[in-house]
Amino acid sequence: MTSFNDFGLAEPILRALAEEKYVTPTPIQAQTVPIVLQGRDVIGIAQTGTGKTAAFALPILNHIFTKRMRPERKSCRVLVLSPTRELSGQIADSFRAYGRHMRPLAIELAIGGVPINRQVRGMNHGVEVLVATPGRLLDLVNQRAVTLNQVEILVLDEADRMLDMGFINDIRKIVAMLRKQRQTLFFSATMPGEITKLADAMLTNPERVAVTPQASTVDRIEQRVILTDKAAKPALLVDVLKTETTDRVLVFSRTKHGADKIVRHLQKSGYGAEAIHGNKSQNQRERVLADFRNGKLRILIATDIAARGIDVDGVSHVINYDLPNIPESYVHRIGRTARAGADGIAISFCDHEEMAYLRDIQRMIRITIPSTDNRTGVRAESRPAEHHRPGGNGQNRPNRGRQQQRGHGSGNGSGGNRHNSGNGQPHRQNRGAQAGNGQNGQTPRAEAAQGGEPAGIGSVPFLKRGNEPRRNNAGHRAPR
Repeated sequence: MTSFNDFGLAEPILRALAEEKYVTPTPIQAQTVPIVLQGRDVIGIAQTGTGKTAAFALPILNHIFTKRMRPERKSCRVLVLSPTRELSGQIADSFRAYGRHMRPLAIELAIGGVPINRQVRGMNHGVEVLVATPGRLLDLVNQRAVTLNQVEILVLDEADRMLDMGFINDIRKIVAMLRKQRQTLFFSATMPGEITKLADAMLTNPERVAVTPQASTVDRIEQRVILTDKAAKPALLVDVLKTETTDRVLVFSRTKHGADKIVRHLQKSGYGAEAIHGNKSQNQRERVLADFRNGKLRILIATDIAARGIDVDGVSHVINYDLPNIPESYVHRIGRTARAGADGIAISFCDHEEMAYLRDIQRMIRITIPSTDNRTGVRAESRPAEHHRPGGNGQNRPNRGRQQQRGHGSGNGSGGNRHNSGNGQPHRQNRGAQAGNGQNGQTPRAEAAQGGEPAGIGSVPFLKRGNEPRRNNAGHRAPR
């Protein structure tokens, strides 16, 4: 399909598309719309920013237009489930935009963070389309404000994110309330095994549409990694904002507290920034997103929970301040840039604790992301010492401190219980040295500086107790 006119959509929908300046369907739209118009179930796999919403909204609106009927009280003809408030709001806005010339067309939004009473009133007379998050929908069902036995079409959008957020059980409860004779449209950016099982249980002979390989990243995004120390990330972020030519910048934090902390640091550095996450009220989130869309706000800090709801063109840079611990989330994050045919840049900060996350991400996307090393020489030199075994070089005082800490934390955290674990199983080195010492069970906290030989706590001058005899280390394993 090279034009929306080729789909055979109703005239009011085509008029709205022309007003939205939609000319050529995206690949996911070209493949999905004809299948949905036939009434078949669909599994759609596509990255964010590829036009998934229009791919299901357009044929659904055509179904409503061609099969006019009044919805029953407290019911809906179409149910769309999405994981976040922001994404749900944008889906509802898309239905309103594409169906602006269809009358009547009742569209209701059911999300948390706002009073439920208005949503109860909105469902009183029934609606054509209900867009909801799973939790708020179940609240409405429990209050008997919504009945789901009249749903003709069910849409699950961003199903993999719902899995990540723990909504799968809620979805199963909702699906159990629906009638079996329905059309189901299942969309996801990735298809992990559990999502595949869920789809198999919900859909009937679905047509599979995949416009990009699973977990691949958009080709137009330039990806870079900066290896850094954790403590240097705040200054590094400011430096990147100074040196990069940016338009709108989306910065991802792993936690809500971390997002607020980044905002405070940027504001102190003279940058206007706001955060969007689950602790913000719905009004705050909508205001911040509106400012980001219209260009009033150039730097937005977000968590993964809110990421899928940020559908804003013109994001020039995505910065992963914290690397995600779920590789698929990386794809979703950087998919916020390079939208609508534009290019984009994704920069990821990676400290030594996140190296495993980086390896998982690169393994999944099947590329090695170019990196620059901004780590300090102190960390680079000290890292091998974490695996140092005391032996010939005993002149390094910091080694003694590290061995003290490891000996203290590697067992019970209490020296009195440690003596039992070493008896009968001395380390293969220094067997004889351990066998003849005292029996008081004191945890070895220090080591002699020469030759790496273990010494009792009393042999360390600043730890001696003046009125007690020196204590020995009977039966302990030699420090590694």
